[in-house]
Parts: sequence; structure tokens; C-alpha cells
Amino acid sequence: MDLHTISTYRYAHDRDDLRLADGERIVAGGTWFFSEPQVASTGVVDISRIGWKPFEDLPDGGLRIAATATVAQLAELPAQRGWHAHPLLFQCATALLASFKIWNVATVGGNICRSFAAASMVSLASGLDGRALVWRADGTDYTVPVAELVTGNGTNTLADGDVLRAIDIPGYALRARTGFRKIALAELGRSGAVITGRHDEDDTAVFGITAATLWPTVLRYEGLPDADRLRADIWAADGYYTDPLGAADWRRSVSATLAEQIRVELSRSTKDNGAR
Repeated sequence: MDLHTISTYRYAHDRDDLRLADGERIVAGGTWFFSEPQVASTGVVDISRIGWKPFEDLPDGGLRIAATATVAQLAELPAQRGWHAHPLLFQCATALLASFKIWNVATVGGNICRSFAAASMVSLASGLDGRALVWRADGTDYTVPVAELVTGNGTNTLADGDVLRAIDIPGYALRARTGFRKIALAELGRSGAVITGRHDEDDTAVFGITAATLWPTVLRYEGLPDADRLRADIWAADGYYTDPLGAADWRRSVSATLAEQIRVELSRSTKDNGAR
């Protein structure tokens, strides 16, 4: 789309370049930004050439994902030894309703910062206890769980001048066994519910609900819960919503059904692994 209000466009090459003038906006892939009018924006600061490595190993065996890493790069990332959760990277990427052209331009950070309820990278980061590393305009940094960063459909806690630098996925989450389910009313429609499940080495179990709720819902247990408890917790969660792509009661019901499928799957995986 031709954005007639944009009068300046510049590339950021270092942190100093991220200081924004009035009306300037940060973009990485820009797949959403350039898709509709941006009447409040007069300039663009493009971070696609800032030079961040797409992926970096963390000391605990975890993974740092640069905000500028594309969805395609994430989906194609080879597994490392012990990464039982590796399939979740591709699975969540496929939850993004987009062609390969979008995959090769859209960024992990952009998807999270846009903070739509059905944002697939929010599903991934929330399901794996991902923490956002944020650069403030004053030169300081802070981290926050992605599940807490997103506050609603298209809203988050980022302040003016904040720039998402990376998402850190802890090693224990990558070593966990995971499950994934997605459902939409139409075969190629936007996700109506995305459910992730995780069973850690220390027996912690985590279930994530996105797309069905306005903000990420994360349920955490000491061990895999029984079916009744999981269903009750999912039904009691807040944030289910109605729009043309699904009613709130449908989103709640399918979330409970899909989570139970994952719970059974993880339980069987645990038993099979213990029998070896």
C-alpha cells in the first residue's frame, strides 16, 4: 500500500539510530505496517539491516531469537541435541496464516510486537517460557515474559521508544516434550485456537492458550494434571472472545478438547520414555 503520510525512511545500523523523531515508527519486515494506512506515522526506521544474528546459543542451552529473525528462518532452524521441543518451532510458524513470501519477510519480533490474539510467535514464546529482551530509549534494558508483554488483541506493555531486541527461550523448555494443536473455522482461516503443551524434565507441565483468548493464557502445574482439573482451569480462564471467526463459547470448548488431546499425548510420551 502507498503510505502517503510517510515522508522519511531510514535504516538503523546501531542502537543510536533507534532514537525516534516524532512520527517515526520502527519496522523490521513491515508486512503489517505496509498493509494499511498509517495516518499517525510520518517516518520509518527500518531495523532489517541492523546486523543482529538471527540465532544465538544461551549458556543454559537455550536459544536467543533476534527480533529481526524471519519466520522462515525460525521454521528452518536445525535441531540441536536434546531439543525435544524443536517441532514446536515449525508448528507455530505454520499457525501464521501467510504465504511463503510473507514467511520470508515477516519477523518473529514484528509478530510479537503487533500482539494480535492469533499471533503465532506469541504462541511459541508463551508456550516455551520465552522472555522478551527490550531496549529502552534511555539506553537501559529490561526483560519480561512474552506471556505478560501481550495484554490484549493488538496491545502490549511496550512504551514509546522501546525496541524489542530478542526473545530468549530457556534451555529447560527446549529440552521438554511438547504438543501442539490448532483449529480454525475455515481450512485456510485465521487460527481460532492454538494450544501448546509442555512437560519439563522436573515434571512441571505447562499449557498455553492463544488465539482463543485476547491475551496469552498460561496454565502451570506440578506434574501433568488430570483431565478434570485441566478442563476446569481452561473453562475458568478469562479472555475468550467472539468475532466473525469464532464465538467465545466455541473457542473455550475447543481449547479444552485440544488441551486434553495434548495432555494424553504427553502422558503417553512420558510413559514410553520411562519404559526405555
